[in-house]
Amino acid sequence: MGLSTHVLDTMHGCPAAGMAVALYATDGEQATLIKRLTLNHDGRTDAPLFDNASLRPGTYRLTFDVDAYFKARGVQLPEPAFLNRVSLDFGIAHADQHYHVPLLVSPWSYSTYRGS
Repeated sequence: MGLSTHVLDTMHGCPAAGMAVALYATDGEQATLIKRLTLNHDGRTDAPLFDNASLRPGTYRLTFDVDAYFKARGVQLPEPAFLNRVSLDFGIAHADQHYHVPLLVSPWSYSTYRGS
């Protein structure tokens, strides 16, 4: 149970190790920062974003620093880059379920889904 994320770099075919991520609670247009973190060697967080006890129903945002990640990998990007940060707004309806928010990303595209 809880909330987790995982980022895969589809340009290089590997986990997005070192990508910066921020988690926010949202209320309409207002977003309150909950935590910032850096993804580990497997493109995941070292611990759940929320564990079973702290997950609450509500709306949230994950923001992934895509531009800085690819620049750090030595990818030559135009200025401004096509993707700077990718923000995913999502809802938690059932705190007793596990919510996994994966991101598949390149400098020019991304996709996501509710994982397990």
